[in-house]
Amino acid sequence: MDIQLITGSTQLQMPAVVGDIKWTLQRRGTAGQLTFTVMQDETLSLTEGDPVALTVDGVHLFYGFVFTKKRSKDGTIEVTAYDQLRYLKNEDAVNFENKTASQLIQMLAADFELQCGDLDDTGYTIAAYGEESVTLFDAILDALDETLTATGQLYVLYDDFGKLTLKKIGSLKSNLLLDAETAENYSYESSIDTDTYNKIKLTYEDEENGIRTVYMDKDVENINQWGVLQYHESISSNEGADAKAKALLKYYNRKTRKLSFKCAGRFDHPRRQYGWGLFAAG
Repeated sequence: MDIQLITGSTQLQMPAVVGDIKWTLQRRGTAGQLTFTVMQDETLSLTEGDPVALTVDGVHLFYGFVFTKKRSKDGTIEVTAYDQLRYLKNEDAVNFENKTASQLIQMLAADFELQCGDLDDTGYTIAAYGEESVTLFDAILDALDETLTATGQLYVLYDDFGKLTLKKIGSLKSNLLLDAETAENYSYESSIDTDTYNKIKLTYEDEENGIRTVYMDKDVENINQWGVLQYHESISSNEGADAKAKALLKYYNRKTRKLSFKCAGRFDHPRRQYGWGLFAAG
């Protein structure tokens, strides 16, 4: 593995890394994080905001920016870097009409000088959105959530080596095959404790006429099996409310499943091939 640093003077550096390099990714709402420790020497120049890249066998894995340095008396510096998604924690007033989620990402990226890569066309047009103080992340996730409930399509936003990328989750399917030789251990968990609902209740308040309307959908069979697990939301418009209730039930009316595993050897990632080593996924 190679760590490359580029200082404000555009000088490329390859510092001596001590110990492990840790690269952490989550599917939703969190920037990619890279932590590593380097030895301080006479030539090393390192400051917050410097770009940092991680490559393995010549393959580009991570591109981000130094956010934190922690020095120790033994001459080492512990570094924490984040990819571009970190800048989506900025807050702003976000208001738009008749835009898709992918168009929203393009708009916010232009406003905050972020680089975009491949953005799948999410297709669904959001009629209106308005928040006076919201993180860019939350605005994008709200748009992706509305797209999910309207279309049933789940999209993943991630940073692909310095470019914001949006992909339909089905296109990220891996051809990875684990067998008894490569899988060191695994754990599989199923649950109805989190994000599982078999009854959907949406309420719309018509303040002008003083009328409250309830839109509901439920799965009687799963209610008999699990008991009532209700999702409730107050909606600002009743347009398409019945369809939204059905879409939410279709999405939430199932167990959540989590598979974690460790394996050794070379393996394929949906976007690129990694070098051999230990791999854990959840």
